[in-house]
Amino acid sequence: MATSSDQQRDRGLQPGEWQLLAVLGLPTFAYALATTIATTYLPVLAQDFTHSSTVVGLLIAVEGIMALLIAVPAGALSDRRTSRLPFVRWGSPVLVVALAAMGFATSLPYALVAVVVFFAAYFVAYEPYRALYPDLIDPEIAGRGQSTQALWRGLGTIIAIATGGVLLTLGKPVPFLVGAALTATAVGIFLALLPRRRTDTDHAAGSSTGLREDLQRLRDLVVRRPDLRAFMVANGLWELSLGATKTFIILYLTKGLGVGTGLAGLAVAGTAVFIAAATPISGRLADRFGTVRVMRVSLLIYGAGLLVPFIVNNAIVVGAVTPLVGFGGGVVMTLPYALLIPLMKDDDHGLTTGLYSVSRGVGTALGPLLAGIAIGVLDGPFSGTDGYQAMWGVCAAAILLSVPILGRLRDETSQNR
Repeated sequence: MATSSDQQRDRGLQPGEWQLLAVLGLPTFAYALATTIATTYLPVLAQDFTHSSTVVGLLIAVEGIMALLIAVPAGALSDRRTSRLPFVRWGSPVLVVALAAMGFATSLPYALVAVVVFFAAYFVAYEPYRALYPDLIDPEIAGRGQSTQALWRGLGTIIAIATGGVLLTLGKPVPFLVGAALTATAVGIFLALLPRRRTDTDHAAGSSTGLREDLQRLRDLVVRRPDLRAFMVANGLWELSLGATKTFIILYLTKGLGVGTGLAGLAVAGTAVFIAAATPISGRLADRFGTVRVMRVSLLIYGAGLLVPFIVNNAIVVGAVTPLVGFGGGVVMTLPYALLIPLMKDDDHGLTTGLYSVSRGVGTALGPLLAGIAIGVLDGPFSGTDGYQAMWGVCAAAILLSVPILGRLRDETSQNR
């Protein structure tokens, strides 16, 4: 196993690897579409039963809370099974039903139950699924593996945002019902096409540890590995920024800038095009020049771009920096897991993937909450956008704070060369 992403050789893909990457990314498309609809359009529905941005932030912060509770046990449990696919089969149907039910939310308790069930099922399915990447993909093409996955994620995000606003005008449950149908279809195709001989492995052979032992192993990893600690903090900050953005972006456009819901969805979809463009470019660059190096440059550009809508509420100026924000967001969505893969031990893919999601969970819990509080507190200074402009300050601060932490991670991985 490679000790640093900077050591990966820039080689071509072998026969069958493109097909494997394409099929392996289908659940990413499905889950990205489902979570984007849930986290982007449930806040719009929530305006009917709460006018508090803090309450909306708390509602979406459930994603992070469920990650903290479920991600590690699900990933570790999949390490003790000869196949990770049953977790996808068990979790996905529950996720689909919860997403469809979410569209009928008319009260805060109803919405809360739907969100809790949705994200519980999501992490039961997603952690073992994502651990298939280090199981099946050569570390030498980890960057391209993650860029392919990010292309699927970008496609799911684009479709969810671009069509969600239009579908919402047809009826409040419509985006959620359509999203549930597309999610079920994509996961079904994945389960049908992925070769079983590649997924039924002996990675669980000889493993008899329980959850308590897994958690102890995870604690030991964090205590003994400064590189993993640095990664967790940096990744948490990246997810904080992304979580705040996707929760309030539609409300920023509709309530803050006065854009219609359908047009707001199309505008965000335009940004998602730049996200999609960033994924193959960043993956290829990471395999060639090193993941940390590419991340460092991208974060500086991304953080600077996020400061513009925080300082200025002019729609033309905000539109001008959209390519920078979109491209930077695409890199942040693509490369973190590729940064983690070389740090994994061969028999701990599921457990370390759970660690990844714990850091994600902290970020996705804090992002919507902190952005919601900032919107409420700064409503006066940013009255021109009903306070929603404040969310960009939270996003920019998180990204820029992660840059020196990423530098420490680079120092640690350099010592391991």
